Parts: sequence; structure tokens; C-alpha cells
Amino acid sequence: MIRIDCPFCGLRDHSEFTYEGDATVQYPALDAPMEDWYEAVFLRENPRGPHREFWRHVGGCGSFLEVVRDTVTHEITEVKLAHPGMAAATGKAAAKTTEKATGGSE
Repeated sequence: MIRIDCPFCGLRDHSEFTYEGDATVQYPALDAPMEDWYEAVFLRENPRGPHREFWRHVGGCGSFLEVVRDTVTHEITEVKLAHPGMAAATGKAAAKTTEKATGGSE
């Protein structure tokens, strides 16, 4: 079971969240050539180990989060609000690093 430590709601089961995509992808400009869009959308790495992902807390506060999750063990080592200015606006810590907040694959 994956547990995600939401900055607003606290530690929650992953069933309250939806995966929103790879946080490392840099999308091209809207007027970029089709080849650039093809590469950004379809040609992806399949990383082994820590990886940055976007998740949304749909069963809670609705926040978009950037999560560092190990793709092998599913251990989550960092959670932060996805929008850089959101932490400052809400007074929440910019990143929440957890040591034992998540279980691996159970």
C-alpha cells in the first residue's frame, strides 16, 4: 500500500489520489513541430528507482502534489505542492520529506 503525506490533510492512502503524470517531462511550445510533441508525449523513459510524479488529492483537499516515488519499492521520500508559489501563499512548508511515511509493496 502506498501512503502519501498530503501537506494539508496528512498521511493518506493512495486510493484518495489520482496519478497525474510524469513530473520530469518538459512539453514543447504549442507551435512546436509535431515531432517535438511526439517525443514529449510518446517517447518516455521507464525509470527504475526514485522518480518525480504529479498526483492529485481528489479524495481530500484537491491539491496537486509533486511526489518522489521509488518505482521499485513504491517508497515515497518527498511530497510538495506542485505549484511553486502555492507553499508561500498558504504558509505550508515547500517540501515534506518523509522517512517512513510509506510502506513498500504490501
